Amino acid sequence: MAIHFKFRQVIIIASLIFGMLFGAGNLIFPVHLGQLAGQHWLLASSGFLLSGVLFPLLALLAISVTRATGIYDLARPNGHWYALIFLILVHATLGPLFATPRTATVPYAIGIAPHLPSAWNSWGLAAYSALFFGAVYYFSVRETHITTLIGKILNPLFLLLLFSIFILASLHPLGATQRIPATAQYTGQAFTNGFLQGYNTMDALAALAFGVTVITAVQQLGKHQPRQVALATAKSGLVGIAGIGAIYLALTWLGATSRHHFALAANGGTTLAQIAHFYLGNAGDAILATLATVTCMTSAMGLVIAFAQDFHRRFPRISYRAFLRFNCGLSFLCANLGLDQIITWSTPVLMFLYPLAITLIILGLLSPLFKNDPLVYRITTAFTLFPAAFDMANALPPVLRQTALIQASAAFAQRWFPFFSQGLGWLSFGICGLAFGWLIHWAHHQAQTNPTLSTPKN
Repeated sequence: MAIHFKFRQVIIIASLIFGMLFGAGNLIFPVHLGQLAGQHWLLASSGFLLSGVLFPLLALLAISVTRATGIYDLARPNGHWYALIFLILVHATLGPLFATPRTATVPYAIGIAPHLPSAWNSWGLAAYSALFFGAVYYFSVRETHITTLIGKILNPLFLLLLFSIFILASLHPLGATQRIPATAQYTGQAFTNGFLQGYNTMDALAALAFGVTVITAVQQLGKHQPRQVALATAKSGLVGIAGIGAIYLALTWLGATSRHHFALAANGGTTLAQIAHFYLGNAGDAILATLATVTCMTSAMGLVIAFAQDFHRRFPRISYRAFLRFNCGLSFLCANLGLDQIITWSTPVLMFLYPLAITLIILGLLSPLFKNDPLVYRITTAFTLFPAAFDMANALPPVLRQTALIQASAAFAQRWFPFFSQGLGWLSFGICGLAFGWLIHWAHHQAQTNPTLSTPKN
């Protein structure tokens, strides 16, 4: 009975993690990646899985290792103000500015908009997003129901709908991926571009934000000791995120094979709608609309709950429900800007935040080796922050990227920053910062343990 109960715990929490992480971007970006990569879809998927699957798992493990209760605690060795600003930036990105509005615009764009006259789309999006975020708020008000609602009801429904399309596609493939040429960007840099596409899922950021929700759910299932919480989080995270990785591979393959019948689309949502209609006709359209709404609603619930929990923890005078209302209301307004605008403006922000998140995750995992020394955190972060700002500037929309200042900064970084042209200008700096910080920590530790080494002889 004890073994069965432990297994059941893992499955429930894994389903919770899966449901909160798998949302809007997880549906559309792998499909689009497959269309872009063509015959190199597997290599591009490897990069995508690294940033979109491995780093979210490592984020959960970092929270377990450091016993943090959220983003603020994990970033706290960098100082109070850095941790607070990083918390606000991540939650603004995951919350009302980008990720949460996207959870409403994606299902609308791929499931509802194609069936409405173009003149009705703005009103249709307003009505749909109002109903969507109204439902998200209703189900999220009592956060204790999150595990049951996501883990036992919505996830099985979503998986049933999604695998119905996968089964049909495997029985009657759209074509062979070997015959689809890759686009120019994916001819020689498929892995790197796949890695950067994984940023768009925002799952590494989301895993940091959802840490408090996952830990709360684990504790509700009877695990209260720090070691028990850490072990349950690690096991459940591995199961839940592995499921996401398998779906990514299937969606990327679908996108690559779709080029036999459909032209390269502006986004994966259009392609996914075409695939569903190809196999199931009007029934496929209905299935896709339901699938997208269900999975995006589970993701939206996880996002707004994590936002409200973390900010209520930092600012206890403002109620959890007040933060929930603020997030849902502002997300509704931003959603009505449209999917294309949300994606366009989120890209440069992610190019800045993701390097900081990745280094923070790695520091959290390695923290027992350097005794959680704040100096190592601060040196590594300082080395990463500067080039990440240049990566962000280079990814700005054309209206800003063409200005003289941004052009000059890009030319400077192109000359002096390794891997800048691949969108990874921060990488070598972050590695050097970690090595330098660790070396200083080691030297300081040696001086303390062997004082005679630092004391000059008479």
